[in-house]
Amino acid sequence: MSVAPPLTIINGLLVLPHGAPRPGALRSEDGRIVALGDVAPESGDRVIDARGALIAPGLVDFGVFAIDKPAFHFGGITRAALMPDQSPPLDRPSSVRFAAQSGKPDFWVHPMAAATRGLEGAELAEIALMRQAGARAVATGRHWIGDSGTMLRLLRYAAMLDLVVVSHAEDEGLAGAAVATAGEMATRLGLPSAPAEAEALAVARDIALAEMAGARLHLRQVTTAAGLALVRAAKARGLAVTAGITPAHFMLSDIAVSDFRTFARLSPPLRAEADRQAVLAALADGTIDVIGSGHDPRGPEDKRLPFADAEPGMAGAETLLPLTLTLVRDGVIDITRAFDLLAASPARLLGVTAGVLAEGAEADIAVIEPERPWIVDSNKMAASAGNTPFDRQPVQGRVIALFKGAAPVGSGAA
Repeated sequence: MSVAPPLTIINGLLVLPHGAPRPGALRSEDGRIVALGDVAPESGDRVIDARGALIAPGLVDFGVFAIDKPAFHFGGITRAALMPDQSPPLDRPSSVRFAAQSGKPDFWVHPMAAATRGLEGAELAEIALMRQAGARAVATGRHWIGDSGTMLRLLRYAAMLDLVVVSHAEDEGLAGAAVATAGEMATRLGLPSAPAEAEALAVARDIALAEMAGARLHLRQVTTAAGLALVRAAKARGLAVTAGITPAHFMLSDIAVSDFRTFARLSPPLRAEADRQAVLAALADGTIDVIGSGHDPRGPEDKRLPFADAEPGMAGAETLLPLTLTLVRDGVIDITRAFDLLAASPARLLGVTAGVLAEGAEADIAVIEPERPWIVDSNKMAASAGNTPFDRQPVQGRVIALFKGAAPVGSGAA
């Protein structure tokens, strides 16, 4: 890809790593940001007038299951960390190398290496070789590693390689084939369910093993009050433990499954309202570090089934930004914290110089109208499938221009 010509974006509100957004402009050369603030275009620059919109870093979506560039571009996402649950799994250097090149030039994929061969939870995969091939993290995939000895070896190995371990925190001995959280709603609907404590047990064990190994641990989704309390306590002890969430678990409770709508069939399953409120509190106090889309488009063959037979997952890339902005409008977090959750923090986990507006950083930039209204429509989504539990919901926040290395790429602007 040739280097983009100089770019200057004027008349915007700069979303910087600290403080409230402030009026200013941004200029880039050779695909990197060279100036921020009181900046004037130079001769030969491409000039974009933001007209008062936010000038923000491109989002870094942590933990997606499919690369769906039109959907990512619509949502202002310029990079994504790809889960190893592919066909075949990302458990070989060649697969990782191919994935790392798959989105270029207008989208960067950061593959996560499979922790075990075939993601079967038994024999460790060739993690060092996959790191050399471009893996930016190592992940257990959709499932928890039940064998504590295997998990400890993984954490120690990853610590030697300075890779974060991304764990699916759900004790499958308790969860089994459950599709819902045990409680009144699951009982009324007659759905196979598991206690919410399945998450806390997995979180507690993984934190204990990470402490033994001196490893960095990221719990991809922590969705219960008990699990979040364990993460909060681990952080207070100074452990390198981080946690993520998707919008579904801060927007919805298990009431959303009351009509057996399979678009609300997720993993982990939706929780009780008390747990949703605990997630909001954890977002506010810093316990949760990352908001990711969990992008997992599923077609009718996977979703047009009885609830218990449907595959979990949601198409989330297009709704990630506007749903996170609801937290800002509701006063849960401020706009600076929102972009730390969506961009800066996932970039730090991956060890990439992205996710912030700073001189010298790659010019991955989203121009956003945060109050622009639109209606989510599963039939019109850019994703390969529109399986969203937010179908027909009014939202606010649209990307009106998107740049990868200062080169314009497609966006969801009308």
